[in-house]
Amino acid sequence: MPIVVVAASVPRLPLFPQIWKKNQNSARPQLLHCSKNIGESTSLSRDPEPTELGSPRDMEVHQRNLKSIDNEKEEKPNDIWQLFKEAQQNILYLNKQCLLAMEELERLKNERTLLLDRVEQLEMKNQANFRRDKFTISSELLLRIDSLVLNGVISSMEASDLRRLIIDARGSSADDLYGLNCKNDAEFLVELHHFSKKSKKNGFHIIHICTEMSPVVSEGPLASYITGLSSALQRKGNLVEVILPKYSCLNLEEVQGLREVETELHSYFNGQLHGNRIWTGVVYGIGVTFIQPVYYSSLFSHDKVYGYSNDFERFTYFSRASLDYLVKSGKKPDVLHVHNWHTSIVGPLFWDVFVSQGFEGTRILLTCQGFNSQCLEQPEKLALCGLDSSRLLRPDRLQDNNKSHLVNILKGGVVYSNKVIIMSSIHTKGRIVGAFGHGLEPTLDIHKEKLVIAPRGFDKSTWDPSCDNILPQSYSADDMKGKSVCKVVLQRHLDLPEGASKILVGCIYPDILDADIEKLKTLVWMASRRGVQLMTYFEDLFKFIFMGSSKSPGMRRELEIFEEEVEDENVRFIDEYDEELSHLIISGSDILICPSFDDPLLQVPLKAIKYGAAPVPLHSADSRFRLFGDDESTTFSQYINQTFGNLSLGQAIDELKNNPSQWNTRMIDAMEKDFSWDSECADVHISAYAAVKRL
Repeated sequence: MPIVVVAASVPRLPLFPQIWKKNQNSARPQLLHCSKNIGESTSLSRDPEPTELGSPRDMEVHQRNLKSIDNEKEEKPNDIWQLFKEAQQNILYLNKQCLLAMEELERLKNERTLLLDRVEQLEMKNQANFRRDKFTISSELLLRIDSLVLNGVISSMEASDLRRLIIDARGSSADDLYGLNCKNDAEFLVELHHFSKKSKKNGFHIIHICTEMSPVVSEGPLASYITGLSSALQRKGNLVEVILPKYSCLNLEEVQGLREVETELHSYFNGQLHGNRIWTGVVYGIGVTFIQPVYYSSLFSHDKVYGYSNDFERFTYFSRASLDYLVKSGKKPDVLHVHNWHTSIVGPLFWDVFVSQGFEGTRILLTCQGFNSQCLEQPEKLALCGLDSSRLLRPDRLQDNNKSHLVNILKGGVVYSNKVIIMSSIHTKGRIVGAFGHGLEPTLDIHKEKLVIAPRGFDKSTWDPSCDNILPQSYSADDMKGKSVCKVVLQRHLDLPEGASKILVGCIYPDILDADIEKLKTLVWMASRRGVQLMTYFEDLFKFIFMGSSKSPGMRRELEIFEEEVEDENVRFIDEYDEELSHLIISGSDILICPSFDDPLLQVPLKAIKYGAAPVPLHSADSRFRLFGDDESTTFSQYINQTFGNLSLGQAIDELKNNPSQWNTRMIDAMEKDFSWDSECADVHISAYAAVKRL
């Protein structure tokens, strides 16, 4: 702010009354002294009148008086200058205080804006919760029925009929369902029997027996898959429940209405029956049951979910306890959905032990996030959960294909399931069977008729630029103005030269691997070189943003050294993953470099397409995107193969620079696609459920 000082007005400024009063008091004695010695003269602005000089003493007095007058004349300008300096200092101080006050006001305005945005986000979250109320309440009602049957209030047969009433009533209003939930047990049972079914649903009843579920416990891609798929299935009229171990590391704050069910559930393990504690709650409108061993309480008291020497015992116990719980509660789902090797033992247990206990109409479906994680164990350990190893150590059952003296638990899941869904967004069924089985290729080939490929999805309630509250301005395929705003805000946030017309490339990694770092460096150097050229001819056209999270100190240091080597003002390295910043990078970028199109953790390619950014693979085009004949592949794989699969970073930059209209058309078309959990992924699963129910 410019500072203006008006010197003439300083002595009379009312802003400094104390200073002015002080100097007035200090000047008054001098004027009195001067008037007393000069006679009639009362003004210091004119010289004294001449007088007759008498004795030498009179001359000395006269000279002293003249000297006093001269000193008075010298001191007076000094006093005024001192006043001026003090006034100027005070003006500078006030200007500084004014600037600080304006900065504080601006800070308060920003805080107010952030607070209002937060309030709006909470309101939208509440509205989203309201939309899920019907699912939440119906799940609570089902869990209440579980409690009644486990406590012996009703029989398992009656519980089965009551559950069907709740399932059929899921089309009713939330108020009607809430009214049921407010009754005591006796009234609840009477009202439920007479409840009017306003809209009957013919969906499936699916129960997941799994080891992860976001956001309660999450260590890999399984967690988001369980929550995203289950929510999508419920929106399509199906009933979904989840059974989890009660780990000590659970995020129980995310569970609504968590409570322990007073029951005695005994599970067979190691030749004996052992007690379990049952907990129930609701997560995102999905009923969740937690099983906590009593005698083997240490099985799930670890800090992590996986990676322990007794993982086989831990998850075998949980799988058997889950089936015992279903028998005790009287549930008869259409499909028992198990996942990876950790609950694959459910397949052999179900068909060899439990199918005759009221599950004649239930079928088994296995989902594999990949075949790289398997469990090989000594055959005699199968007896822990009541299985006969002599019947299962066979090539067509659980015997491992390479180590014939061991049993392969994941192989048992494939053999004993009615359908196997393989999660892969880009690979075809034939390529997985032939090259990505990790030793299970012969088994997959034998059972290839029941193999199905499903793409991963993402949560469109959180990732949608038209209603993303994290963004500075929303946008859609119909109105892309907000994307330019997001780009400028991102540039400002990262201290990059601003401009919506500049090409901006983002890269988001969950972690940096040794195998990828050199390829990434090559892309960054190429980007930097092209940035210099473009800066010269196209007004600093190229920007490059890298965002990742390196857990290795050595890798972190290597990235720091590389950043120093680049020394490019257009390159930014961010070493910590931040959810809000990731939204801004994906929305503000024109191009997003992806470590893989089959991204199970962050789903960057899917989010990039939704936000109008081109996903470009870190690796150059290769044959994995080529489709052969009638080989089964996902719709996403076919789309990505035709649009971005063989597009390098350099080609993307050239197309964006030379053919902007064609580029915009491609981006708008991509944004109109739906690759969320609700789309192809849910449809593939529903078709698989229908197929196994016909068996």
